[in-house]
Amino acid sequence: MSNEYILALDQGTTSSRAILFDVNGQPVAVGQREFTQYYPKPGWVEHDPEEIWFSQWSAIQDCLKNAKVDAGQIKAIGITNQRETTIMWDKETGKAVHNAIVWQCRRTAEYCDRLREQGYQEVFQQKTGLILDAYFSGTKVAWLLDQVSGLRERAERGEICFGTVDSWLIYKLTGGQTHVTDYSNASRTMMFNIHSLQWDPELLQILNIPESVCPQVVDSSAVVAHTTIDLFGREIPIAGIAGDQQAALFGQGCYSPGMAKNTYGTGSFLLMNTGKEPVPSKNGLVTTIAWGIDGQVEYALEGSLFVSGAVVQWLRDELRIIGQAAETEALALSVPDTGDVYLVPAFVGLGAPYWDSYARGTIVGITRGTNRAHLSRAALESIAYQTRDVLSAMIQDSGKTVDVLRVDGGAINNAFLAQFQADILGCRVERPAVTETTAMGAAFLAGLAVGLWPDRDALSKTLAVEATFSPQISEADRDALYGRWQQAVERSRDWVQREGGGRPR
Repeated sequence: MSNEYILALDQGTTSSRAILFDVNGQPVAVGQREFTQYYPKPGWVEHDPEEIWFSQWSAIQDCLKNAKVDAGQIKAIGITNQRETTIMWDKETGKAVHNAIVWQCRRTAEYCDRLREQGYQEVFQQKTGLILDAYFSGTKVAWLLDQVSGLRERAERGEICFGTVDSWLIYKLTGGQTHVTDYSNASRTMMFNIHSLQWDPELLQILNIPESVCPQVVDSSAVVAHTTIDLFGREIPIAGIAGDQQAALFGQGCYSPGMAKNTYGTGSFLLMNTGKEPVPSKNGLVTTIAWGIDGQVEYALEGSLFVSGAVVQWLRDELRIIGQAAETEALALSVPDTGDVYLVPAFVGLGAPYWDSYARGTIVGITRGTNRAHLSRAALESIAYQTRDVLSAMIQDSGKTVDVLRVDGGAINNAFLAQFQADILGCRVERPAVTETTAMGAAFLAGLAVGLWPDRDALSKTLAVEATFSPQISEADRDALYGRWQQAVERSRDWVQREGGGRPR
């Protein structure tokens, strides 16, 4: 058993990764390849599906080469993926019909406005647990069917597949033999009923999407397919599938209702396990499926922040005031505060709990003395403030108190951010020893399915905390800082004008 491994594929927004995990839940090798981001219009974001696949396959090869592990030692593959990103392809040839429309893309914001004006918000929220927003897959599929010449006719003839990135990778890994997704990814499409656990005919009709394009929905932990022999020299079971944030919730060991985690990646994603019953949100969160195991789904509340770690990338790549992301920690600590400067990184609108597609990035409080240290600190603080926005809403919806927030993702390795996060939340922040929790969640789901681990208790025993951060500021200071953040957010809202002039409210 000690020579058996799980290969986790972590297909993210900016790179594809492959990580090999051993029976102790430890990563033993990593492969990573970045791929191109396309911005055809302001607020639009696309990826090349073939480049996604090529980068993922290259990462797999790099990982296995680095590990010096034979494919025969891989017991199963687990897949986790950027969610909501929408790909459509020809069922026969496997050729994508258009670039992938990325979760960040706002091209269907006005379509969502029209659906709301037509009174559809309540039916979508009741059935899917989601807000009617361009973030999710449904309106992206509708846009492709309307905009790509001849695509609707081909889709109605059953010639076209739709999938989120997990579906695309499985299709490629199986040589076009398998068109599936799991419950967690399906619940992010705005077309899947999270109560009946079926593609919803009414929602598909509203969006004018033929059900034939949709993948079969399967458990998150089960052998659902096998790779083709030519890829690895043998068939390997594909046994774990979960959207990246649900995978991180599983990888963080949040198996009981009330346990919460936040992942700090390109965006930030805060999830709370709510158990076997969905909890509807009245505070701008979404209700989502956490995972499906042995035919039983469990649910979560989620708040999504569109720009988190990406604000640091923006400092580096667009403003060029830092050379690498790690510099922000020392810069932030070099000043006692931001000098009352607040940066609201609403570059593609605001996610939970505001859901304002028309907000845009804002920096307020700049004076003649403002320098790059203040901006760097304000950028890091913005990540923590947005997390408080969501956690406050989550506590109201669930009625649960959060004493500990489990955290992961690249940005939270920044010690300043981790401490400020604890300060502004007023609760402990725990960072795990193994920070690859998203990939680890996919590995855990796959390993459970093939018997590498017997149960969740065995998984919990592999987890260890690397660092704990406790609040160090007073409640009065916490509330004062957060109050100024809320003022800054209001100044960022409703900035973009709709076509025809005028702002949305």
